Amino acid sequence: MNLHNCRISKVYYTIKFNNNTIKIDNMDIIGTIKLISETEEGTSKAGKAWAKRQIVVTTDEKYPQDIAIDFMGDKILQINNFQVGNPVNVSINLRGNEYNGKYYNSINGWKISNHIANVGNEQQNPARETADLPF
Repeated sequence: MNLHNCRISKVYYTIKFNNNTIKIDNMDIIGTIKLISETEEGTSKAGKAWAKRQIVVTTDEKYPQDIAIDFMGDKILQINNFQVGNPVNVSINLRGNEYNGKYYNSINGWKISNHIANVGNEQQNPARETADLPF
């Protein structure tokens, strides 16, 4: 991903994994919503209810990527304000775990907002007609 499509800020998370400390940055993915799934619900082995909803965001770069992002629990309510085709900025966390000797990764969204593209100076201040100006 290009840096303009995946911004990394100075917020860090520290994770202990196999007695190693891993530092992970807070990341945002910018793109257009390609798909919004229905909410999936279930109960964990521990008896706790869970809910998950997935969106797919297509990045805007030379080689666009379709990134599947899961929203869990009360975070899924944020998705109700968006539709397929909306440009968005999604704040994510990367998650990883080991199960029976295999490693799995997931991308979890925790915030979604409208993306407003950078506007150039010409668009912010259109040229004025100088004939009507008194000076």
